[in-house]
Amino acid sequence: MKVSYRHISTPEDASFVIKEFCQPRFTNTFHFHHGHELILIVKSAGRMYAGNKVMNYHEGEIYMFGPGLVHCFCNNDSPVGADEIAHAIIVQFTEDFIGGDFFDKLELRKIKELMQLSECGIKFRKVPAVNNLFFQFQANQQMKNLIILLQILDELSLQCKESIQLLTDDPGKVRYKDADSKKLEPIFKYVLDNYHHHVDSKSAASLACMNEAAFCRYFKKRTTKTFSQFVNEIRISHATKLLIGTEDGIAEVCYACGFDNISYFNRQFKIYQGKSPREYRKAFIESNVSSPSFRPTAD
Repeated sequence: MKVSYRHISTPEDASFVIKEFCQPRFTNTFHFHHGHELILIVKSAGRMYAGNKVMNYHEGEIYMFGPGLVHCFCNNDSPVGADEIAHAIIVQFTEDFIGGDFFDKLELRKIKELMQLSECGIKFRKVPAVNNLFFQFQANQQMKNLIILLQILDELSLQCKESIQLLTDDPGKVRYKDADSKKLEPIFKYVLDNYHHHVDSKSAASLACMNEAAFCRYFKKRTTKTFSQFVNEIRISHATKLLIGTEDGIAEVCYACGFDNISYFNRQFKIYQGKSPREYRKAFIESNVSSPSFRPTAD
């Protein structure tokens, strides 16, 4: 899974880019841009990786990524023959897409703060009014599209702290360089393909053509977490989906996620989620009973 740079190429008659993806699966690899990216997940669910954060994503959520922040959306595994659709609307723009000092104006201060905050990566909880604005983008209405984008940015800049989640505390530590691609590409793919089985740092190091000690130092420096922490985070994100989406027992969930020790699974789950697997499932059931529209955020 390649970590690559994606250039934001704007048409000659436009200052920003609007893209719509509607396909069986998201096919993007780990990548980053020199500008900002807004994404509305219209339909799809799976795991999202941004900076040094791994979490489950759901339809209706909005994400904003700043320059240099690596990210990737990976769909859930679908049953053989299932016609799952991955649908997203994406807007890409540079810091100065409508002038170098445009966002320095007093009226636009909040938007500038939002753009600066997006360097950490931002997840917005469902905001129906903002989601609807994404569907108003249309071809051949450049001025109207610009107004819609400013409306979206304005609405998002007014969201309270409880409605957003930052994806990393220190974006400077998790910005990738092109030179990292060759080393990290096989590592991410190895973990994503095998997290439910046995994975180890020695095998990962060999894929990066490094000795194990050097690899562990390199991985920690580039991702701000150890290799085992990265693997556990992916496994726990999968466990949260199984706990709320199936009736499998705790032991079954444990083994299905790649853990081979229930006690260790319980400890790791509590580290990442703040409660035991059993408590997590119970909280979901109780919340779902009191609010049928409730959908948890499984980080």
